[in-house]
Amino acid sequence: MKSKFRNIFFIVGVVAIVIMLFGMDMTYEDVVSCLRKAGIWFPVLLLLWMFIYAINAGAWYAIICNGLNGVKVPFMKVFKYTITGFALNSTTPVGLMGGEPYRIMELKPYVGIEKASSSVILYVMMHIFSHFCFWLFSLLIYILSYYNQINRTYVIIMSIFVVACMIGIYFFIKGYRSGMVMKLMRFLQRMPFIKNKITKLIEKKEETFVQIDNQIKDLYRNNKYTFFTSLSLEFISRVVSCLEVYIILLIFSTDASFFDSILILAFTSLFANLMFFSPMQLGAREGGFVMSVALLSIPYSYGVFMALLIRIREVVCVIIGIALMKIGNK
Repeated sequence: MKSKFRNIFFIVGVVAIVIMLFGMDMTYEDVVSCLRKAGIWFPVLLLLWMFIYAINAGAWYAIICNGLNGVKVPFMKVFKYTITGFALNSTTPVGLMGGEPYRIMELKPYVGIEKASSSVILYVMMHIFSHFCFWLFSLLIYILSYYNQINRTYVIIMSIFVVACMIGIYFFIKGYRSGMVMKLMRFLQRMPFIKNKITKLIEKKEETFVQIDNQIKDLYRNNKYTFFTSLSLEFISRVVSCLEVYIILLIFSTDASFFDSILILAFTSLFANLMFFSPMQLGAREGGFVMSVALLSIPYSYGVFMALLIRIREVVCVIIGIALMKIGNK
């Protein structure tokens, strides 16, 4: 990527961090109190997330390299772009508005624009697809752990939830089988205000879009090993991220359950994704943590502390991600 474009991404990230810090409903005393209470566990959480990012990078790396064939990109570069991409997504409303273009532009010199674009699109699809798999897995955990508390109302809610997840999975599988870029372009072509620009873009880049769709279809049809390797790594990263919640619960009580940590994170991520339009999902994640611990009959104060500490950790990870943008570039 040219330095001027990287500098633009960097400036956007720094400005977003400043706005985000001023927009957080936390005082300096709140931050100090949380960090003191967490003690040595806070740097442990940071190390845990570096490991989680490495798993995410592995999922993307498998797509880029078709398993381990035709390796062209150093893994540490993919690791770096993964952290920075998530950081940019966290600081932009709606998400996926900064991190994905950045990843494509950084990857382009290694594999070309078509492969860079298709690998990023495929990874985003895999990342979201794993959400649905994780939510269904957490529902199974809930049924096995709290079957004696399930009543008719819960059955209705869970049935709706399962149907919604299955519909989401169906559309993702359909996208993998037939491609989705040209379909998205044709859909945008019908939208007012932008249809003329999209029409010109299709006329100019139709061949590129078709090639990207072909690579998306090829992964699912002809590279099932790569497909399921990437999906498995993304799902594993979700389960490993539950350790953060588990560690925070252990700060308060040795009776904490890892299964409860899975349920807390699953509910919180579901609630936060419904509030996708907020940068870093400010407020949504905090509310999700508080409500989830309440539903599991865990003290309310645990959820408040958990939300604050995880928010601080996220801010530090975002700062690390934006800083990495200026390191190791040639």
